[in-house]
Formats: sequence, structure tokens, C-alpha cells
Amino acid sequence: MTLIPFALVRRTARLLAPLRYLVSHGWLRESSVDAVLALLHPAWRLNRVFACVRARRWVAQDMLALTLMPNGNWRGAEPGQHIQAYVEVAGVRLSRSYSLTALNADGSVEIAIKRHFGGRLSNRLLDYLAVGEVLEIGEAFGELHWPADADSVLLLAAGSGLTPLLGLLRSALQKGFSAPVELLHYVRDSGQHAFAQELQALQQQYRNLTVRSMLSSQLGRFSPGHVQDVARSHALTCGPFGFVSAVRDWWESVAKTPLQFESFSPPSSTHAVSHSPLLLRFARAQQEVLGNSASSLLLQAEAAGLRPAHGCRQGICASCTCLLVSGAVRDQRSGAVLSEPGQPIRLCVSVPMGDVVVDI
Repeated sequence: MTLIPFALVRRTARLLAPLRYLVSHGWLRESSVDAVLALLHPAWRLNRVFACVRARRWVAQDMLALTLMPNGNWRGAEPGQHIQAYVEVAGVRLSRSYSLTALNADGSVEIAIKRHFGGRLSNRLLDYLAVGEVLEIGEAFGELHWPADADSVLLLAAGSGLTPLLGLLRSALQKGFSAPVELLHYVRDSGQHAFAQELQALQQQYRNLTVRSMLSSQLGRFSPGHVQDVARSHALTCGPFGFVSAVRDWWESVAKTPLQFESFSPPSSTHAVSHSPLLLRFARAQQEVLGNSASSLLLQAEAAGLRPAHGCRQGICASCTCLLVSGAVRDQRSGAVLSEPGQPIRLCVSVPMGDVVVDI
């Protein structure tokens, strides 16, 4: 039982400014202050963001929506962004990125969690996180945005790639966006069509919205023939890397209008890779190891026993950004080669092309 209500925790965040001052000048330790605050309420911290679980609801056979109320340290978010969720299991801090599917008027947010076979964090949240418990989250990140001036919008999603697009769609419709919007959501079978009832309700409420559930078990993977009209002023797509790549290739060949995209799975290399040994030097750790040009620098650093900061592992959140000291790396998302000393790179999507020195 907590000693103070969560509503008071949210309102008193600014009152902790004197303690933050003392911590910043080295007179107090933040961990010690947080330990005392946590005794009063598990979501109370000096700077870290913890959220109270307000609701749980299944929105597909394999996807759960969680409504979270962040504490007073939360700096807010924009539709289409993501947050990191953090859970410590047996002394190991696990994290995973989840899209914000709704930003509610009362300050709460919604995320959707898809079950993954063997997923250490997702399955724990799905099976054990109860209403009333707290979850540590990070500040929002992400660059997807709704094209408010578009004459029409095409949304292409596969699987859980629906979630950031849903957050954008909800917000745009609520704000009065009236141009035509078409959403194609690819799933293997109808039971995986997340938020199906809500999407149908939105389609009935907003006559400019058309929702089409695309069953890949019947229609196969994405095909240009599935899209009825390509004369769109803007398009957004999200899903596995292969799906997003197929949409990008098609869109670039038929349209001159913008395409925003995000992939939630690691890029698959289309370039020739070599497993021949090369030298990786991690400057701050003062460590040298043999590596290869087949795996990301993040994976190879972790295999060497290092624990560099990271978040989404997809090249979106920038948590793993570090400086390239020397050598050249290839960005797995675009194929671009980066070789300028002092240039920032993202470890999770950068593979070395030869001997490399990075500042971690």
C-alpha cells in the first residue's frame, strides 16, 4: 500500500527542484533520493519517468493495449512517436520500443504490445503487468508526422506496424482532417487484425476514412495491385523491413510525392558481406576485438562483453548513437557508407566495412 496517491505524485514533480539542484551539485546522490521517494510511491522519482497502468485490453488475439498514466517527469509526446519500456529481470535491465497508439486528453497514453515467441520483455508485460502497477518508460521519440496539408493520405501497415499509424490517424481525425484517407493493414489472418472494432467505428464516424484488412494468407504479400489509386499526395508505411522495402521500391517508381516509413525489424543486408576478420577498436573501453562486416557494431560490441547504451535496435530512437573515430561503416537502412572521422553513427544499424574505431 502506497503512502501517497499517484495524483499527488504527478502534481509535485516541480516541487522536487531543490533536490534536483542538490543532486546536480553533488551534495546528494540521485539513487538515494529515488530510493526514499519510491518508498512513498513506486512511481515517484527525481527525474525518471514511471507510469501507472490504468487499463489493459486485448485488441487482437496476440496484441494487448495498455493505458499508462506517466508521472510528473513526463515531457509529453506527439502522435506517431515511440517510447521505451524498461523492466529489470534477475538483475538484467530489459528494454523494448513501443508505439504510442493514443494520446488521451487526461494525460494518459496508450501503447500496444504484440506477443512474440520467446520475447523476454513483451511476454512478461502481457502476462504479469497488472492494472495499478507501475512501469518505467522513456521519453518519446520518433519522426513520423501527419501530413496536415495533404490532399489525400495512404497508410500501409503490416502486423504491428499499424500502431504508430493508428496514433497519427486518431489524432488527425479528431483535429478535423477531412481529406480522403485509405488504410491497408496486412495480417496473416483475421484474428491478428488489431483494433478492428475501433477502426470500423472510425470508418463509420469519419466518411473520409476507408479501412481495408488485407489477409496475406489469401492475398499474399504486398502487391501494387492491392492499391486502388496511387494518385496520392502523401503516404506512410510501417512494418517489417521487407514489407517497408517493397512499398518504398514501388512508391518511388510510381509517385513523386513524399513517403514516410519506419521498420520495426532489423534491416536485411542486400550488400555483399564478408566474414573475414577485421579489427574493431572500442576507444573508451580500450578494447580491441576481431569482428566482421556481417553484423552490426552493436551486436559485435555486446558479443565482446560491452554494454553500450541502446534502445529500439532498429535505427529509430538514436539511443546507441556514438562517434566514428576512424574507418568506414555502412548504414543497413540506406546502404550509405559513412567514413568521416567524428561523424555520429547508430551502432544498431551500422556494420563495419574494414578496421574501425568507435568512441564507446
